[in-house]
Amino acid sequence: MSSAPPRGPPLSRVAVTGGTHGNELSGVCLVKHWLRDPSGLQRRTFAATPVLANPEAAERCVRYINQDLNRSFTAAVLTSEAPPDGPYEVRRAQAIDQLLGPKGSARAFDFIFDLHNTTSNMAACLIASSEENVFAMHVCGYLQKHSRVPCRVYLHGGDIFVSSVSKNGLGLEVGPQPHGVLRADITSQMRSLLAHGLDFIDLFNQGTSFPAFDIVAYKTAGSVDFPRAPGGELLGFVHPKLQDKDFLPLKPGDPIFQLFSGEEIFYEGDATVYPIFINEAAYYEKGTAFIKMEKHTFSIPALEAPGPS
Repeated sequence: MSSAPPRGPPLSRVAVTGGTHGNELSGVCLVKHWLRDPSGLQRRTFAATPVLANPEAAERCVRYINQDLNRSFTAAVLTSEAPPDGPYEVRRAQAIDQLLGPKGSARAFDFIFDLHNTTSNMAACLIASSEENVFAMHVCGYLQKHSRVPCRVYLHGGDIFVSSVSKNGLGLEVGPQPHGVLRADITSQMRSLLAHGLDFIDLFNQGTSFPAFDIVAYKTAGSVDFPRAPGGELLGFVHPKLQDKDFLPLKPGDPIFQLFSGEEIFYEGDATVYPIFINEAAYYEKGTAFIKMEKHTFSIPALEAPGPS
């Protein structure tokens, strides 16, 4: 059970990061637009700061140059010596930490919205650190009420992502959209989600309190790789009955893979799980065909209006 947070000041320093992965074009193109015309990020009580997180990767339209930027915000990376010829994403992580952090400090930004696309059929997925993060959970509840598409909550339980630099944050993962491709419907959904998120912060800053509520969210229960030969070559693919079934129940005995020989492979777990990032293109290199999730319901306490600045 989460406990109600103390009344803090209004949120005045909000950032919107896009292009953390340089081939996820909705965030790349929206942030580039807002860098030219920031009016869409302005609200009555604050103006959000757009940041193109990985400009070199965005320029080349690749996920990253040397390493995954969205896994690079660890204490070890942020405090390491970064020579000019060192990994590009290490230097970018440290630059973002100086711009929007430093991480864990009183000077860090109040909130970061980090924009992502997935090739999986996940619609709108809200990525937060924990159900204990009361403010982020209220943002999730508000977005669920206003989203035009299914809007589910994924609790990743870590602090290595871009949004962990700020005092609070949320990832917006919208798909399906192929990497290196810009779809009007997906980009419109992302833009709408972000607008509602900024509206929530603006309402909060103006003195709105939000009541307690229950929310369904998903937590990681492990991952499953493709069937592979000893050398790592694929022996099959995601089963047609699993493909595009993100967030739907997967029961023991359900088919998950089909080998090139035609043989089927079935899920051998002992409980129902809810797979996400099914057949995500970027996860082939991570040895992940899908991530298993457990479904939970959490009671989120009321969020009181902010105190004086």
